[in-house]
Amino acid sequence: MQMQKEIHLTGKDLTQMVQLRPQDVGAYAIVPGPKDRLDVLIKKIENPVRNFSFMEYTMYTGMYQGIKLTAINGGRFSTDTSITTEVMCNAGIKNIIRVGTCGALDENIKVGDLIVVDEVIRGDGVTPYYVKPDFKTVADKRISDTLCEVAKGMGINVHRGKVWTTDALLRETREIVEAKRKEGAIAVDMVSSTLLTIAQTYNISAGSILAVSDNVITGEMGFMNPLYYMAETKLVEIALETVKKLEERK
Repeated sequence: MQMQKEIHLTGKDLTQMVQLRPQDVGAYAIVPGPKDRLDVLIKKIENPVRNFSFMEYTMYTGMYQGIKLTAINGGRFSTDTSITTEVMCNAGIKNIIRVGTCGALDENIKVGDLIVVDEVIRGDGVTPYYVKPDFKTVADKRISDTLCEVAKGMGINVHRGKVWTTDALLRETREIVEAKRKEGAIAVDMVSSTLLTIAQTYNISAGSILAVSDNVITGEMGFMNPLYYMAETKLVEIALETVKKLEERK
């Protein structure tokens, strides 16, 4: 027997499975990776209502200064990010902001700095199933500009540019890293490629802002550095203020 459906499980199927409707979500979503970062975010949202819990993912929707806002722990890696991004896009969320972490690929970028993503070099294993190799994955300029403006306005050291996304955290070899640097990458993460690419295929505006946790070039590991924790904390504040500004400028 031939497979009966063209796609076994689609993003629409999954969204219906968790019983999520367009009226249940906001026009904006802020997407941290892990659950603990989501817990910090939902404390800043008024009257958050849990939309669903499915596997390790939980989505809430509430209000932020009069703006309906959705929050979900979107995943740490490309595979789980693809699931949550499909759900958000199929639910009708119009603007998605990823708040995450990255490693710097420039010795002048410090632990605790922030990176606003403009474009992505895709090194993940998910997006080849969505787009052709010559597809250009980019962030929404309006979101990126506003993220950068807000971060600079808070006095934070922020960089913007091209980021390389990889699934192979423990195989960031000198040969591969130097090749990505020659392509223009200033940082490396494990999520932005998948989130931004899938959002583009749905014509959904999406952006990504990342706190620098380590420096791949110098070898510095900043995961216990207070500057990294401070930057990670600021991400939520920056994303919320960005939502506010985007709504004001509609």
